[in-house]
Amino acid sequence: MIEIRKITAENKSDINLKNDPFRLIGRLIVERRDGKWSYREEMLPEAEVSEMVFPDENYVYEDMPDYVFLGAYDGDECVGVAILCPHFTGRLYLEDLKISSKVRGKGVGRLLVEACKTYAKEQGFKGICTVGQDNNLIACRLYLSTGFKIGGLDTEIYECTKQAGKADVWFYWA
Repeated sequence: MIEIRKITAENKSDINLKNDPFRLIGRLIVERRDGKWSYREEMLPEAEVSEMVFPDENYVYEDMPDYVFLGAYDGDECVGVAILCPHFTGRLYLEDLKISSKVRGKGVGRLLVEACKTYAKEQGFKGICTVGQDNNLIACRLYLSTGFKIGGLDTEIYECTKQAGKADVWFYWA
């Protein structure tokens, strides 16, 4: 059974859970018309489905005193991490959410997101904001299915990088 716990100095190495590859199955197509956001999914043909992995972050716990780290544990093993920090909007910014590939599809991401929402409420934050790449459709689906709404689209963020052509979708809860 998965248990969500705060990561503290005693288990601080858990914040550096390894990034596993994730499947790129499609793209979230986001539009804004008449002041309202809408979206649709554009699925890739099976032959074009691929994988991507983010570089490992190498967070330093002691350098992040304003951050909150929540871990998903299967017994003593950390299988998921959510990293939150205060945002100038009065919300918490969900800076990183990662789930070990061996437990993906089993609700661990949902459990961590719900724990983040509970923590935000308990600490008096106005909500949570986060970013998902438009081509990481599985992550975008998670945020939308847990009550986040689209609040922005950054189509320029990657234009000077190897990831040109991708966009960041801003998600907001509460």
